[in-house]
Amino acid sequence: MRLHSLTVTAFGPFAGTETVDFDALASGGLFLLRGATGAGKSSVLDAVCFALYGEVPGARRASRLRSDHAEPLRLTQVRLELTLGGRRLEITRLPEQLRPKKVGRGTTVERAQTLLREWAADSGDGTPGWRAVSKSHQEAGEEIHRQIGMSREQFCQVVLLPQGDFARFLRGDSEERGKLLRRLFDTERFQHVEAWLAEQRRSQEAAVQSGRRRLRDLASKAEQAAGPQAEPAAGWVPAEEESAHAAADLTAGVLGWAAILRGGAAEQLAVAEAALAGAEAGHRRAQADRGNAEELAGRQRRHREAALEAARLAEGAPAMERDSARLTAARAAVGVESLLHLREAAEAAHRAAHEEERRQRAALAGAPDGEGPALARAEAEELAAAEHRLRAEVVRLETARAEERRCAEFRREQASLEADRRRAEELAEEAADWLADFDGRLATLQEEQSAARAAGARVEQLDVRQAELAGRLAAARRRDELRASIAVAEPRALTLRTEALDAREHSQNVRERRLTGMAAELAAQLRSGEACRVCGSPEHPEPALPASGQVGAEEEDAARTAQARAEQAADTAERELAGLRVSEATAAGAAGPESVAALAEALGALEREHREALRAAEGLDPVTRELERLAQDQARQLAALRDAGERTAALTARIQTLGSEQEELTRRVTAARGDAASVSARASALAGLAGSVAALAGAARACTDAALQRKKAEDELAGAAVAAGFPSPEEATAVLLPREERERLEARLTRHRSALAAAERELARPELAEAAGRPPADLPGTQADLLAATDRLRRAHAGHEAAQARCTALAGIGRQLAELAASLAPALDRYARINRLASVAAGTSTENRLRMRLESYVLAARLEQVAAAASARLVRMSGGRYTLVHSDGRGTGNKRSGLALRVVDAWTGTERDTSTLSGGESFFASLALALGLADVVTDEAGGMPLDTLFIDEGFGTLDEQALEEVMDVLDGLRERDRAVGIVSHVADLRSRIPAQLMVRKGRRGSTLALAGREDA
Repeated sequence: MRLHSLTVTAFGPFAGTETVDFDALASGGLFLLRGATGAGKSSVLDAVCFALYGEVPGARRASRLRSDHAEPLRLTQVRLELTLGGRRLEITRLPEQLRPKKVGRGTTVERAQTLLREWAADSGDGTPGWRAVSKSHQEAGEEIHRQIGMSREQFCQVVLLPQGDFARFLRGDSEERGKLLRRLFDTERFQHVEAWLAEQRRSQEAAVQSGRRRLRDLASKAEQAAGPQAEPAAGWVPAEEESAHAAADLTAGVLGWAAILRGGAAEQLAVAEAALAGAEAGHRRAQADRGNAEELAGRQRRHREAALEAARLAEGAPAMERDSARLTAARAAVGVESLLHLREAAEAAHRAAHEEERRQRAALAGAPDGEGPALARAEAEELAAAEHRLRAEVVRLETARAEERRCAEFRREQASLEADRRRAEELAEEAADWLADFDGRLATLQEEQSAARAAGARVEQLDVRQAELAGRLAAARRRDELRASIAVAEPRALTLRTEALDAREHSQNVRERRLTGMAAELAAQLRSGEACRVCGSPEHPEPALPASGQVGAEEEDAARTAQARAEQAADTAERELAGLRVSEATAAGAAGPESVAALAEALGALEREHREALRAAEGLDPVTRELERLAQDQARQLAALRDAGERTAALTARIQTLGSEQEELTRRVTAARGDAASVSARASALAGLAGSVAALAGAARACTDAALQRKKAEDELAGAAVAAGFPSPEEATAVLLPREERERLEARLTRHRSALAAAERELARPELAEAAGRPPADLPGTQADLLAATDRLRRAHAGHEAAQARCTALAGIGRQLAELAASLAPALDRYARINRLASVAAGTSTENRLRMRLESYVLAARLEQVAAAASARLVRMSGGRYTLVHSDGRGTGNKRSGLALRVVDAWTGTERDTSTLSGGESFFASLALALGLADVVTDEAGGMPLDTLFIDEGFGTLDEQALEEVMDVLDGLRERDRAVGIVSHVADLRSRIPAQLMVRKGRRGSTLALAGREDA
């Protein structure tokens, strides 16, 4: 993979469009990305990763891609041109972002876009050019991933080489190394194998435990089914804590014990069956004796009851004969009863009609109209004629009543019109008065409006000046604070740098003293007869002697630690001081030369002027609204004046017309009213009189009809009494009985005759007569015998059922025990095999002496490859001193083994932990690890050649000699036309690497530019 060019627009710190020509930059093999802290060096690498994978590296994935300095209409975009697998490709990506709407205000979401193109000899029109491959995010991502052969995590570790991660990898424990290796080499399938084995072990263990519980449960059920006389199962049932093999050994014993229980249960069943047969025969005999006794007792009781009933019925015969005679007479008088009711109803109706006629005549005689007394004495025909005449007169008065109502309406309308005309005249006068004052009020409001507008313009001018002065005042205060901080930070930074130089000099002195006395140190470790670790000889004729002031590894480590701590404190102080100076310069440029007091005084005067202008400008809206309201009021008053004149003229004409019509109507109403108060009163009086006459006529006709009906009912009643055999209706009435009484007598006579016949039939039965001649039946004795036999039978049945259930239960349990014995053995065998295999894979078995998990074993093999590839470069970087080796020694405590790294020091011949390396040694060791890991991952991904690499920071910890050795190794990376980019701001690298990419930051965003050695 080789990068050719990169173009970023509104991305990260880059506000505009910036282009990187990697072909020109990497022509010499090595190139440097440099710039101030925070300028955006790492953002160039983020853009490369985003173009390839649509995401930035993991540590910065949560950051915002769009530049805060970019113009709203400029969209964020990254375009990368590179060669992959012999294909020249161009990838363009736009992330999802907000942009201003093309129509209207506000913003809208611009969806993410991806375009993948390939350079082709024929782009479609016969000429070379770019040919579109895909516009789909998914298709483009799959094509890039297929070509590169690495995931985003692998790419970020292999191509971008983040040194901080590898420093942690170098110094971390096995768990931390495992996390990185697991991401890069995709060993998840081995985790799945471990998990599958553990799951199988849990499953098989559950099956074994289930078999053990079933064995114990079945033994308990067999003991419970066999009863208290059976042999107890305590000696045959395995305990919960016993092993699976113990449960298998005891299965045969449980089967034998269950067979013994089944034999005893069969013997008990035979005894219970014999007892049940005898109890059933005795119960049948007792039932027969009880049935015969009950039958005899019933016949004797029925004969006694029938004799007593016949005697009782014979005593009531005379009373029954009297009731029969009464019932016969009452039935003969039933035909007269209905006609008697009709006569009584006719008499009542005649009396009511006669009373109503008398009341109506009295009411008509007392009527106030003069015709009432004369009409009260008239007959029905005369009354009907008078009613017709009176109702005709009422109809004629209806027209006069309507004209009377119209007269009243005319009077009310005239009064209303007069009032409306007076109101219209008053409104016209008010409108004329208001219009007379309009011109003066309009001129006053227009002057106030002009003054408020001028004040508003002044407020806008003062707002701009006030904001400017407030910003300058804040910047001036910040400038003074930063100057005070700088005055404190400068001597502190100088002191810390002096201390760092002293610590560095001291560390170098200690190191030289140790190297000088290294021979004596090695000699102190020699033992007679043991081989020398340097030359291998077991003889030591002249071992070196320690000199005065000899120092050891502890003093060297302490000096190196103190040096690192002092240099870190000095670097931190200098960075803080540089930041303070940049901030102070920025604040001073924004504040200007004036002091804080002068700026505060000027701002206070401006604020007072602003408040006064603002109060004057606030009156603009009320004055404008008052002018609008005044114009509206003028229009309303003019319209009101015009409408009032028109309405007054119309009302006057209407009043005159109503006066003429009212005079004619009044004359006709007076003629129709007569002596009455009004036409309505006259019509009401006539209508009431007509109603009274009609009521009297109806009452007279009803009284005549009622008299005729009474006479007819009396004649029919007399004829019916004679026909029923009674001399007069009164005698027939005397023997009448109510219908309920008749029905009650008839039912009593019927019951008496039926009961007598039934008693006579019962006494005539021969079996009852025969039973009455025998001795009384012995019911208590036979009942006692039956209860005793039933109890014996119940006990026999219970014993038989219990014995039968015991045999059935024991037989079923025996079958289950046999099936369990057959299935438990293979389950135990499977559990033993899978348990051993899972324990070995998980690193918990004693057979796995290194306690190494399966995934750790695979990762350890990868780590061994990485250590071998890294050592080839580490030997050159360290001048032949250091080599990295993989160690599978057991960790301390509960930590697993397999992912340990050790460093071999050729100077001392010792193997030690990587955490003992100094800062510079840790850098080139981690760099060697990163390059070695890149080689191994590249081979793992299919051997895709990586023609472009980036190394991100870490060179500041190297001394001059170590830097020279690292640069030699990096020069070796340029073989086969490989380009290596170094991201750093170390000053020594500027003179060593001619090709450089400058990243400059500014207030409006960062920019990119190519620079040669002369710009360094």
